[in-house]
Amino acid sequence: MNKQLEFRTVIKFSALSIGLLFILAYLTFQARFMITGPQIALDEEPELIQEERLAFLTGKAHNISHLWLNDRPIYTNAQGDFKEALILENGYTIATLRAEDRYGRQTTITQPFVYAPTINNSEEEKLVINH
Repeated sequence: MNKQLEFRTVIKFSALSIGLLFILAYLTFQARFMITGPQIALDEEPELIQEERLAFLTGKAHNISHLWLNDRPIYTNAQGDFKEALILENGYTIATLRAEDRYGRQTTITQPFVYAPTINNSEEEKLVINH
């Protein structure tokens, strides 16, 4: 009788230990979003020198509650994708993407641009003729 009692105790202790390990693994897996914080990733790195006045920033945002482009709120779809247009000023422009999660943690991406329109040949000829 004593041997059978010890065997049952070992089985119960083993089952309880395995159950607790599974619960701990599941909680750790679910807590990964709280641990990593907000994340922003651009799909492709835009060129520094832009010939067009309109530039697009596209990417994905994860674990966020709010997203801003130069302190203007922007929105994502259900998968976290965003595409936002940015009108460039003459010369140097800095675009700042900022994301915040529900715990107040923030992350930012800063992307500089230089708007340098090209002069095509017809405009160049007009400049030469006028001077």
